[in-house]
Amino acid sequence: MDLGLTDRVYLVTGGSKGLGYATASALVAEGARVVITGRSEETVSSAAAELNAVGVPCDNADPGTPARVLAAAREAYGRVDGLLVSVGGPPPGSVTAATDDQWLAAFESVFLGAVRLAREVAAALGEGGSIAFVLSSSVRAPIATLGISNGLRPGLAMVAKSMANELGPVGVRVNGLLPGRIATDRMTSLDERSTPEQRAATMATIPLGRAGDPAEFGRVAAFVLSPAASYLTGAMIPVDGGMLPGL
Repeated sequence: MDLGLTDRVYLVTGGSKGLGYATASALVAEGARVVITGRSEETVSSAAAELNAVGVPCDNADPGTPARVLAAAREAYGRVDGLLVSVGGPPPGSVTAATDDQWLAAFESVFLGAVRLAREVAAALGEGGSIAFVLSSSVRAPIATLGISNGLRPGLAMVAKSMANELGPVGVRVNGLLPGRIATDRMTSLDERSTPEQRAATMATIPLGRAGDPAEFGRVAAFVLSPAASYLTGAMIPVDGGMLPGL
């Protein structure tokens, strides 16, 4: 299938590693051009070189980030066709143990930063534009020890759904992606807090019997962003090996 991505331009936040990098790689493999962001200048520069992409060191929580990234895309490629919003998850812990400062920091980065990026990039998109939020399976079922994430991700899913309704009439699509256990640094870090028995029990809940490879997520994300998915909007799409028990 031709995804119709040749020479289209996508902004990918958190694109220097993990699910963002996997998506950027899939987009580039299909002929798209990408602008990636990340908080570490060294990591962003390295990833951009590997992808033959433009790298912009910045933080999603910074109100100036959308303008900087849009300017980089226009300077390098003269256009922008879509956005993947990916940001590292907040620190683990229970809801009752999380402090106000932890909630506020996570809200600025995970929630408000994502909303701001999507809002400002949406204003720059024309018909056929596409936005996707990297969320979490916690949109549909809470994940033990990820209290802050459980609180913020479902709200972002409703933001994505609302934006899909608002932007549909101008031909811009908005979707959410719900990764389950994907083998990223984040998963490794969280696994270090659990016992082998707990990890085995979690893996047993996945019908495919294994964690996902980031490239498997990236291919789904690239399709969702692409013109090939032109009638897909307002959807929350699990990429979880069947882990979520509900429909």
